[in-house]
Amino acid sequence: MDLQLFWYVLIGALLAAYAVLDGFDLGVGLLYPFLPRDEAERRILRRSIGPVWDGNEVWLLTAGGALFAAFPPVYATVFSGFYLALILVLVGLIFRAVSLEFRAHDPAWARVWDAAFAGGSAVPALLFGVAAGNLVRGLPLREDGEFAGTFLTLLNPFALLVGVLGLAMFAAHGAAWISYKSTGALRDRAARVRSATHWLFTALLVAVTIAATVAAPEHVRSNLTEPLGWVALALLLGGLAYARLEMVRDRDRGAFLGSALGIVGLVGLWAVGNFPYLVPGLDGGPGLSAYTESSSDLALTVMLVVVLIGVPVVLAYTALVYRVFRGRVASDDAADAGTESGY
Repeated sequence: MDLQLFWYVLIGALLAAYAVLDGFDLGVGLLYPFLPRDEAERRILRRSIGPVWDGNEVWLLTAGGALFAAFPPVYATVFSGFYLALILVLVGLIFRAVSLEFRAHDPAWARVWDAAFAGGSAVPALLFGVAAGNLVRGLPLREDGEFAGTFLTLLNPFALLVGVLGLAMFAAHGAAWISYKSTGALRDRAARVRSATHWLFTALLVAVTIAATVAAPEHVRSNLTEPLGWVALALLLGGLAYARLEMVRDRDRGAFLGSALGIVGLVGLWAVGNFPYLVPGLDGGPGLSAYTESSSDLALTVMLVVVLIGVPVVLAYTALVYRVFRGRVASDDAADAGTESGY
């Protein structure tokens, strides 16, 4: 595997990890105003993600750092072209973080923090999908690689459709997580929402697939007929089918794992379809390729050593956290933890 390909795959893997891990956090926030019936159930939702949400966001930061280190021109174009969208995402993530930390210690502003938690989850969930849609459709770039559009350029119909798909995906993933972590009536309601949002996500996925046959560049359609494209498609369809089967069997853990597998497959399809472009050009215009916009081979090699040391450490820590905080959150546990952990 050449260095450029390795870093392309690594960034895709980091984004997939973020979508799976922080995806259920965002999904919990999306469902937070609607699913719980009282304060005890709201505490359960907060407590279910309390020990892990900040660690889950590390994967997004790592992906951004890897993009900056390996493909600096791409980083510059993406962060300048998506500047307003990224600011909105950061504001949403900040509001979500603040709401989780302040909610238990500031009961007078409870409704404000609840709204901040929900809004701070919805905005990133939507805009991540919009960004992904634009990176499938292609961006208008000048010859020097600079973004030639505006924020409104990003809000095209195809990208907005993918944004709605992202909302449905995270909502379904969040409902699967709540079902896995809760008990009683809350768990039963979450299971019903999990089933409904899973069907919604599947229907929107079909709609996006049909739209992509028109909106996506030729190289995307061609790449998806290659062996790796079929592998990613198998992961997506297999994850969706396995999740549905486990729902029918009323197995919460399997339904969550199936949801996670489907997300990995969807991100894989996106990455395989775009290769070798990190930022495709619109309508056959100039794009930014992994092979023309990378750092030097020496820099990529040095950073590869850092990755081989650092990533296993992060993976081990993540596995430890999920092992320590495994199991369901009962209402009495949530009530006890609410005054101690800040969630």
